[in-house]
Amino acid sequence: MYEGDSKAAYHQSVQMLSQNGAYSDGVSRATSPGLSSSPNGLDLEKEKRYRPRTYPYFKLLPYNVEDESERNAALEEILKQLYIAIRAEDIAPGAVHWTRELRGWLSLKFEIPRALRVKLAKLYYMLSLAPGIDATASERFESMFRVLTKRRHYLKPGEDLILDWRPLWKEIKQIVLPTEMPPYQSSRKRSHKNIANMCSYAYTYFDPRERKAMLNEILPYFSTSEITGAFIVMGALNFLMPTRPSPDEPGQLQPEDYLPTFFHLWSLVNRSKAFDIVFFDFLSRIARDSLTSPHIKFSEYGIFTKDQSDLMFTALLRLTEIPVGQSTSAYSSVVDTGAGLGIYLEKDKRKNPLGYSIARWISMSLSPACLDKPGSILSNLEGLMESIDTFYHPSNQGGWTDMLAQIVFHLQDFFVMRYNRELNGELDTPPERRINDELKHRFVLSLREVMFMGLFSKRGKPLTYFYNAIQGLSYLEPDLILPGALQRFYPSLQGLVEVHRTQSSLVGLQMIANVMSKQKGFRCHIAALLELALPGIDANDLTKTYTTLNFIQAVAYSVPLVDLTKDLHDYDGSLAQQWVQNEMARMEESGPNVSINYETELDDELEANIARSSTAFFGDFVLSLLGKIFTLLENIPELSRVRSGSPEENVINTLPAALMPLFVSLSPEIFDKAMEKIAAFVSGHVIHQARDAMAFICNALCKANPEKTLKRFVPMLIVGIRNEIDDNNAASDRSSGADVLPRDRALVWHISMLSMIIVHVGDTLMPYKKDLFDIAVYMQEKCRGIPTVHISNYIHHLLLNLTLIYPVDSNLYEPDILNRGIDVSDWGQNVRPNDLTIKWHLPTEDEIAFAVELFDSQVETAIARLTNLISDTPSVSRKGTNKEWSDEVSRNLSQLRLILSGINSLFDPEYASGQTNGAHQSNGNGLLESDDDILGETAEDDSDRPQFHYHAGYLLDKSSSNYAHIHKLREDVGHLLSKIHEFLTQYQEDDVACFTALYTAYRTWITDVGTERSAHTLERHKPYPRPLLIRRAGIYHFQRAKHNSTTRKRSELDIRIHAQSALESSLKALIGGRSLVVPQLLQALRKALDTNDFDRIKGSIYTLYCSSLTKAMAKDWRYAPDLIKLYIEVASVDKPSIQKDSNNALYGSLLEFGRAMESYMIIDQDLLRPFEPRDDCSSRINARNQFLVKRRAKVEAKKSEVALELIAVRCTIFIHNAGLRLQTLAPPSFIELAVRGAIDEHPGLRNGYGEMFSRILNQIETRATYGHSYQKFIREEDTPRSTIEVKVDNNDSNWTANFLSNFTQPGLPEYFVDRDFPGWLVWDKSFKATKASPSLFTDYDELETSARMRIGSLLTPEWYKKYFSYMKQEPRDSSSDRFRMQYAMLLNWTFNLVHTGLATATLEDIQELIQETFGDGSDKHQHRATSEILAGLLLSGLQLPTKLRNKVWSYGVPIMLNVFADGLTPENNTYWMTCLHLIISGKDPRQVREIVDSLSSFRLDMSSHAAFKESSKIQLLEFAIQDAGWHFRQEKPILENFLAHIDHPYKAVREAIGRSIAAIYRTRYYEAFKDVDTLLKENAAASSLGIKPYTATPEFAANIKDQRIPGQAAVSSYTSGSKTVLLWLDSTLQSQECTQLLDFFPDEDPELQQLAYLVFRHLPNIPIRAGEDGPFISALIRIGKEAASWHQRLRSLINMQVIYFRRIFLIKAEQQQQLFDAVAEMLVDPQHEVRMGASTTLAGMIRCSPVARQIHQALADNPMPKKTPGTGTPVSSNINVIRRHGAVLGLGALVAAFPYATPPPYWMPEVLALLASRASNDAGAVGKTVKTVLADFKKTRQDTWITDQKSFTQEQLEDLDGVNWKSYFA
Repeated sequence: MYEGDSKAAYHQSVQMLSQNGAYSDGVSRATSPGLSSSPNGLDLEKEKRYRPRTYPYFKLLPYNVEDESERNAALEEILKQLYIAIRAEDIAPGAVHWTRELRGWLSLKFEIPRALRVKLAKLYYMLSLAPGIDATASERFESMFRVLTKRRHYLKPGEDLILDWRPLWKEIKQIVLPTEMPPYQSSRKRSHKNIANMCSYAYTYFDPRERKAMLNEILPYFSTSEITGAFIVMGALNFLMPTRPSPDEPGQLQPEDYLPTFFHLWSLVNRSKAFDIVFFDFLSRIARDSLTSPHIKFSEYGIFTKDQSDLMFTALLRLTEIPVGQSTSAYSSVVDTGAGLGIYLEKDKRKNPLGYSIARWISMSLSPACLDKPGSILSNLEGLMESIDTFYHPSNQGGWTDMLAQIVFHLQDFFVMRYNRELNGELDTPPERRINDELKHRFVLSLREVMFMGLFSKRGKPLTYFYNAIQGLSYLEPDLILPGALQRFYPSLQGLVEVHRTQSSLVGLQMIANVMSKQKGFRCHIAALLELALPGIDANDLTKTYTTLNFIQAVAYSVPLVDLTKDLHDYDGSLAQQWVQNEMARMEESGPNVSINYETELDDELEANIARSSTAFFGDFVLSLLGKIFTLLENIPELSRVRSGSPEENVINTLPAALMPLFVSLSPEIFDKAMEKIAAFVSGHVIHQARDAMAFICNALCKANPEKTLKRFVPMLIVGIRNEIDDNNAASDRSSGADVLPRDRALVWHISMLSMIIVHVGDTLMPYKKDLFDIAVYMQEKCRGIPTVHISNYIHHLLLNLTLIYPVDSNLYEPDILNRGIDVSDWGQNVRPNDLTIKWHLPTEDEIAFAVELFDSQVETAIARLTNLISDTPSVSRKGTNKEWSDEVSRNLSQLRLILSGINSLFDPEYASGQTNGAHQSNGNGLLESDDDILGETAEDDSDRPQFHYHAGYLLDKSSSNYAHIHKLREDVGHLLSKIHEFLTQYQEDDVACFTALYTAYRTWITDVGTERSAHTLERHKPYPRPLLIRRAGIYHFQRAKHNSTTRKRSELDIRIHAQSALESSLKALIGGRSLVVPQLLQALRKALDTNDFDRIKGSIYTLYCSSLTKAMAKDWRYAPDLIKLYIEVASVDKPSIQKDSNNALYGSLLEFGRAMESYMIIDQDLLRPFEPRDDCSSRINARNQFLVKRRAKVEAKKSEVALELIAVRCTIFIHNAGLRLQTLAPPSFIELAVRGAIDEHPGLRNGYGEMFSRILNQIETRATYGHSYQKFIREEDTPRSTIEVKVDNNDSNWTANFLSNFTQPGLPEYFVDRDFPGWLVWDKSFKATKASPSLFTDYDELETSARMRIGSLLTPEWYKKYFSYMKQEPRDSSSDRFRMQYAMLLNWTFNLVHTGLATATLEDIQELIQETFGDGSDKHQHRATSEILAGLLLSGLQLPTKLRNKVWSYGVPIMLNVFADGLTPENNTYWMTCLHLIISGKDPRQVREIVDSLSSFRLDMSSHAAFKESSKIQLLEFAIQDAGWHFRQEKPILENFLAHIDHPYKAVREAIGRSIAAIYRTRYYEAFKDVDTLLKENAAASSLGIKPYTATPEFAANIKDQRIPGQAAVSSYTSGSKTVLLWLDSTLQSQECTQLLDFFPDEDPELQQLAYLVFRHLPNIPIRAGEDGPFISALIRIGKEAASWHQRLRSLINMQVIYFRRIFLIKAEQQQQLFDAVAEMLVDPQHEVRMGASTTLAGMIRCSPVARQIHQALADNPMPKKTPGTGTPVSSNINVIRRHGAVLGLGALVAAFPYATPPPYWMPEVLALLASRASNDAGAVGKTVKTVLADFKKTRQDTWITDQKSFTQEQLEDLDGVNWKSYFA
């Protein structure tokens, strides 16, 4: 970098950037201070971010980081290069590369000033949507845009950055409203996922003042006549509409202005789940963003009104999909399947879970206003949780479980977040809306019960939610949560309940350990809990062991295990023991609502003493824990393979993690005991399968106190090793196989322990330097076989420990706290990051010298041995069957590898790439001129570009002897590896072991320079306890070191190695490596293909076609042609496995091969200008641009050359990509190949060529439409052919009526309206329509005309004949036996050439061929082909002038209508339906008048017995009506005809009639507001929910009432009539406008209801408006009480429960009461089934309502009457039985209503005992019911019976035992 002037210059450039790039020479350069030295450091931080960083990264590193100015110089250079690249239109690789560098700069925690961030964000927003930029590049830009705008504390929406929403809306329209956009643009569509990602970041920066403009633009597309419109509009608004409130100015839309309209739209599409999800997402964001705006009204319902809030709660109940009785789902799938393209605008459910939006809405609407008002958000939340709490119980799980758990978790999560942000001032909430203590208290209470139930769930996913919930809730209100938690957890830890409860308890404890350790009183329980948890460590149950270890770890991070009883009189901890036992007894007695408040109960001093006393047995605890762990290790099974995720592996990985904080927190006395215990175990045992685990435990111990541990362990282990080698002959000879021999196990055990205690422990091991060095040399000398790997590993660790920079500080507390001594007050306290002091290990001179000496001796011996082994007289013979030689080689290679990577941090990437002087040569202008290089430039992603390195504490002085020495050794190793490679290839080609070892050694040699790339170290942790904060600093250092050695230039030696072994990781680390490797690989593949060497072919496929090389090579046109030609050869190799691989390669990365390059792009230069560098770069920009243009021309030439070569091979997909261009179309040979290929014999090829043919035709049309210019195509400037804009007269009140009446006029209209939405909801200023009489399009230039003529000359009658005959063939499999769009579309294109006379075939030829194809129409394949041909023919006619069109249509339509009249059969029905749909959908009914008129003239023929024919004609008519939607205006005669014959004798016909009537009524509805303003105003005026949609018209009411008069004729006609009506109802009730039927339910004729069961079940799902459900409910009640048929009574019961539950937030209290009374009365219904039904209904209603409390009261007030022995007359005894049964059922319902309440409510034992003693022996139904009730009670309480039985008296238990269960529990 040019350091000289950059420091001063940077300041100036920043200033210029912040003044919008205007140059200001007013600032003198010499005096402006560099950024780093300015005194107001804080203000600078403010200029960059709103919230200061919490973690001081730069301060904590052990070396000095670079100056601000150095970083900024790098940033300036990056921005300059970025500017040059974009100006030169060098997008990939140029701009993409500099974007990557910019990301790297930001990821090192450097900050950019806000003004600059704003400009960058705008630039990247523009680039990611810029037309003409390649998709992969725009994805990179888009992700950079997200990085820049992700965090709110960098940019405030609306203040700092405002983006324009229109470019994004244009992209969205491209995806979901293609008809509204210029034609033929589908190839340039963005992926909907990218757009969704962009929206989710960008929408916050859209201007809320633009909201009106958005609504004006988007709402006109809304329509439910074609329901897709509704989904598209809501999806787009949800993506784009900014939810922040507008400023408080007149004329701005505030929530109260636009919400009623949104609620109105919601009610228009009301049976759709997708709609509900969108609205929750949208409304909850509005709630979040309006919380802090004082000018927005805010009440107990948040920003909503009571009606809106109740409606949302009702929708929430619907969304949980909790099953109620026998009702059907509240959603109708019919509506959601209509979403069409709207489905692309659904948000990703994983990123935006439903529970999240629900919780966001509730948490952001809470305020103290909720506390005392009924019906507020808070009381609704409480009511909701009460009414569904049974669905949280572990025994009651189903589809709803995950969702309910999600809601609870997100609720507390949002609440905690909002509470914390309000406390620290980040959320600027107006004071009267802030969360206060009472609100927090009530909120936690509302979730407490369900959270405790869910904690013991048996499913994994919900469990995680509840674990996190208990953590958040206990943080908010420890006093409410902890007592209940302890009360539940103690019994489960004592092993009194099921195993899964014990596990849940352990995890629960882990989550609340930190909160408990800070809470007065509760912390005294910790020691007792630890003790109870110990038995959880158990080799038979590893999952439990794992959770126990996690709990112990959580405690160790919060509570240091230091014995604090020294100053107390109580040494044995009896004070604490006594206290804990009393507390446990108290919890057991006080029942479920235990409340403990230690703040007031305990005296502070006493409490502290109890806590101190509880620490007495920490010492014993640690020792018994170690004992447990040793037993566990002795019994743990051996790991089959690494990283398998098995429970054993989890436990072994958790052990060191749990013990680390534990050892660190021990007091010195306890530490010594623990260390002794471990040392004794290590020296006295060898447990081979627990070797790694034990080594990790030693490592944890050593990190906690290196001095003590090393002193105790090093001598012990060294003696052990020498003994094993000398006395036991361990490792004395070579061993084969992978397992360690029993003889060597003790040796390996000792080596493993040793190598783990000397790593990452700093300089404490220097005193043992000599011993460690000698033992290394001694082992290398004596050992053979497998143990040598462990020895090399030991040396690797030793080197790492000596040469790396890392923190060696693992204490839980800062040094000053440790010095003053720890007390109870320090429990659970965290260190603030800014107060951290970290002890680092910085290698000293001695350590480095020791490392170099060790490295030297080890490398020398290894090199000597290897040289010997490949010499002519090796010390180990290469002959013979045993593999001794190859083992020796591979062991020595892996030794070299480990040693190299051990000392990697001393290698300097600059030296390794042969740049000893460290200078960078930049070649901006020296462009390479040779052809080959021009072709290859894109391939090398990061060729010679300046790179930036930042300080990472490099240790060696570059002039020192050590520096030169180790680099010299590294080169020697490199040369040696090269030699070995040559030797192996020559002599030992099939020696797999050696090659593997060699390649891994290569990889380390190449990649581990400056940082160990072959190891994986980055992990993330929550940065809370101090050791983890320190860890964060260590990781940050590692990141910097890694950044510096990412890629480097290659030295000569690298190249030699490279040519021999191309490993992907090496290519990533070296610049320019690919171009050396590829030619070699291609050559190898060619050779293999010639000799049919299958294995080599496979190897080459993997390397060339399935790796990161492929993408690079496909862009590198030096090699691409060969790559493809070889690929085609490979594809024809006759071997199945190779075929499979070659297919994978095609779909993996070759599909894009040869696509056109970007040649024209639109970049907004204004956004780029601020980045213009000071020095003039225009010459560089021009040179670069010319080079690119030149290269593009070369590459394109090469591509078309390849395409022409491939035409001979006929490989369609690549010819496509490489040969077809919009600018030049396709070469003649290519066209011929496609047209002839479309009638090829082979079906697969036929399809491929057919698609090519379509593409060629498409390109011709596209080129003509965009004025023969690629630039216009990119700019989307099309010449419209037949589209016109129609202005709307918004003030004409009759506009809509006239618009509709036009559809009934005969003759040609002015224009055709072929879109459904204009005017349906609201009129825009204008809309698009189609000319009624189009003229012929002739604007083709020479190129296009010649291509069209060439195609036409090939389209002979023979061609068509062949093509038609192939269409008629029977398809290969049944799945493709359908109407095939691609045929119809291709024919549509070719018929255009026929109509304009360019084709050889004429219309008459075609007509003959159609007759021939159709034949006699007896075969379904004839029908299929004919329907496809006709669809193509009729569609091609629509673009022709009227005269020509009529000629075509007058031929085609009659054929079709004839089939409709009497050719339809169940087999060919679907072909013709699709054909009809294709022709008329999306068209104006007047455009296809012949067809629509003929279908509309259909009348029922009552004499016909051909049911299928009649019904399919009605179905075709229904199609026509639905496709035309509200534009269909000929419905009156049809309706009259249908209603007159509603009692048709055939079922199929009646069904079709019912559906059609429903379709007619469905499409009659429209709203047609004159403009968006009116829509908003009228809805706001109507009510807060907007206007009520779908009110029934008078005719509709009359028609329904007409059907009610029972016919006097035979009964049959009435019943069949009713069946039709029911089908009509059924169809209507499943769509969104079902509310219009509401007024007709109350008075219904009983006979109909029997048939109407299905329809009847839909009724309660109708979303009735609040307050309009009165008549409906009273009708239900009346039927239930008075209906003569008991079936009707029973069915009304089912609906009562559903309507009660689903509408619990909307029904008035008196209606609730009426429903209750009605059900209660039905308990004494004469019919047994009804009584039973009433009982279950009642239980359900009690369960979900607050009424339960009244029942408790009633029971307490009215004790049971005694049975009086009297005389009953026989008549009354029956009534008595019914009454008695009613009473039993009523009591049963009460018991069943609280299935899981534990312990049971106080009245329940009495009720149960009464049932058992009084009624259980009754005869018949009564006794049976009692037994069922009792059995059910028992079944739901198996888990909790131990606690529940305490609620019963002994007598009561005996009564129960007598009935029907054996008491094996008691």
